[in-house]
Amino acid sequence: MTIRNRIFAAPMSGVSDLPFRQRAWQAGAGMVVSEMVASGELGNGHKASLRRLKHEATGPCVVQLAGCRADWMAQAARIAVDEGADVVDINMGCPAKKVIGGLSGAALMRDVPHALSLIEAVVKAVPVPVTLKMRLGWDETMQNAPALAWQAEQAGVKMITVHGRTRMQLYTGKADWQAVRAVREAISVPLVVNGDIKSREDAVRAMDISGADAVMIGRASYGRPWAAGEIAGHALPCDLSAYILAHYEAMLEYYGEHTGMRHARKHLDWYLQRHCAGRYTAEERTALVTATDIPVVKALLEKIFARRQENSRVA
Repeated sequence: MTIRNRIFAAPMSGVSDLPFRQRAWQAGAGMVVSEMVASGELGNGHKASLRRLKHEATGPCVVQLAGCRADWMAQAARIAVDEGADVVDINMGCPAKKVIGGLSGAALMRDVPHALSLIEAVVKAVPVPVTLKMRLGWDETMQNAPALAWQAEQAGVKMITVHGRTRMQLYTGKADWQAVRAVREAISVPLVVNGDIKSREDAVRAMDISGADAVMIGRASYGRPWAAGEIAGHALPCDLSAYILAHYEAMLEYYGEHTGMRHARKHLDWYLQRHCAGRYTAEERTALVTATDIPVVKALLEKIFARRQENSRVA
């Protein structure tokens, strides 16, 4: 499989939905990974959303799965491929309590034999490449990413992404790109480094220090869906107000108005914080993220961004 560049957009539960992924891909990301699908919950609703995969216009279709049972993971992988997935990614990196509480995500790094049973089941179940995302380990006393990565490669995994923190660190402290180099030395398949990569300079340094072949951009994309493409060298949106309104409307269309408004609130808040700091009041922010009237939301966005544009001209 040929990837157009080395800057990937990460899967982020509740963030990297279809409207977000479309924008990341259109902005120039090398690969865009879907948000996590829990393999034990692949009912009709998830199947319906999977059927839209081939129509996303987001490049290679990469579906990330999280689960704790080999049979569920294998069946979920088969469903994803039947509905159009080009790559299946296994989540062993998510630190969220709701995921590790089900013995999925990063919790699997505490039980390598069980983790490998899931990997082997998925690899055997599907004809497409299987990839793996993990952390350095569970905590500072259990940084077993190199050993797990080596065994995953032996089991047939074709690419490995490592977030340079342990699960217990969550997102605190600084990502340890140097520690990821031990994974590079343990495997021969492509390696992707993740964590604290916000700029082109960060990406270059992260690959140099870790020995990785590519980088994955996660939280730096909040309020900036184009981040991976920007880091890869593509142009930024020229009209932010129009861009954000289009994103908002895409979410309303994708989810329906009621659900779409709720899902969009965090994105609108991120856009304000990142691009309009000091140009809106606390009352305006509260109104924007609580409004239940779509025209009110649009009018507020236009008002705030018009103020931003006017301030830019004055400066």
